[in-house]
Amino acid sequence: MPPYAREDRVDDLRDGRDETPVERADRNWNEVLQELRVMQTGTQILTGFLLALAFQPAFADLTVEQRTLYLVLVVLAALSAIVALAPVALHRFLFQRRAKPRVVTFGHASLVASLVTVSLLLVGVVAFVFDVVVDAPAAWIAVASLAAVILVLWVVAPIAIRVRHSVRESR
Repeated sequence: MPPYAREDRVDDLRDGRDETPVERADRNWNEVLQELRVMQTGTQILTGFLLALAFQPAFADLTVEQRTLYLVLVVLAALSAIVALAPVALHRFLFQRRAKPRVVTFGHASLVASLVTVSLLLVGVVAFVFDVVVDAPAAWIAVASLAAVILVLWVVAPIAIRVRHSVRESR
């Protein structure tokens, strides 16, 4: 007999997996960690870029508005890293306390919040660069364009795919 009795196993009709709740939590936690790794790399690169800017000679030439935007972006970069790492901190505090499903749920919420902060950071960095290199109107065009792309790829497309998948599954 396997380590888990048959009645302890969950056969999820949504994905056909035959796994215990503990196995499912472990698998989901691994998926959260993978997503965290992908997001963290990009955020670290953007943060490094932002931090290096303050030490460039041309930084003194920025307008008050550009400096304000810069500081907002530095805070967003730090915030995105903090929010993305929150599931890891929670996991450390709850390690070996059999709370993995709660950690996974918290991790999911943190990653969604991280996507929001990272999207604001990405759009903001591009706006900042366009404003410094070209001008404010070009920055607004870049912001609108990137915001639309993020909205389509990160919100509209996933919702459309989810709806189509749900319709197929209900047949």
